Amino acid sequence: MKCLIAAAGQGTRMREKGDIKPLLELNGVPIIERVIRNLRNGGVDEFFVITGYRGTKVRSFLDVLAERENISITHVINEDWERSNGISVLKAKEVIEGPFILTMSDHLFDPEIIKSLLAHNHEADTVTLCVDYNIENPVVDLEDVTRVNCTRTHIENIGKVIKDYNAFDTGIFYCHDVMFEALELSAREGDDSISGAMNILGSQDKARTFDIEGRLWLDVDDPTAYGKAIVYVDEGRL
Repeated sequence: MKCLIAAAGQGTRMREKGDIKPLLELNGVPIIERVIRNLRNGGVDEFFVITGYRGTKVRSFLDVLAERENISITHVINEDWERSNGISVLKAKEVIEGPFILTMSDHLFDPEIIKSLLAHNHEADTVTLCVDYNIENPVVDLEDVTRVNCTRTHIENIGKVIKDYNAFDTGIFYCHDVMFEALELSAREGDDSISGAMNILGSQDKARTFDIEGRLWLDVDDPTAYGKAIVYVDEGRL
């Protein structure tokens, strides 16, 4: 199974911990390596990583990792890394074909989420988002998390500021190539984000949801989340 990992942004909220967010270490292991380990444990065997900000150093690390662990890692470069994350994903249109997992270089998660997602029967020409229905989850940063209004199968609305929501976006997607079409359409309409593409897909009845059933996930996007990640890593949970 293939996976596309977005690792192009600056990670400014983590700047006090280091300048290159994917390479920040959690107990001696860079975050992006932990993401790749979790994905491999979940059943992924081929990786495509989108880099941008300080990309040369990230790619150099990934080359060493690929050789050390005998992993297939293909580089995708995003020169427009200052734009929204949807632009990063679009850069991979010519190098990866669906189905593929899409996730972020700073999202840690229980590998069982990936195993269950891969075992699920996915409809053609859809994109499935893994969602967390525990909207009281103390691990989640309510000021930053992307919120989702959905049924148990379909997405109605998604965004960081929507008020009517019943789930959280975990940053893990099961994609078919229709994702790229939605990203292009959303960008033409002025929204370069992945969430914009998911709203497009929702309006076309092509956006699906997958319940992670309370499994652990964490967006390591600021020093507070970084501290939580260290605790979970120490406990062997991430």
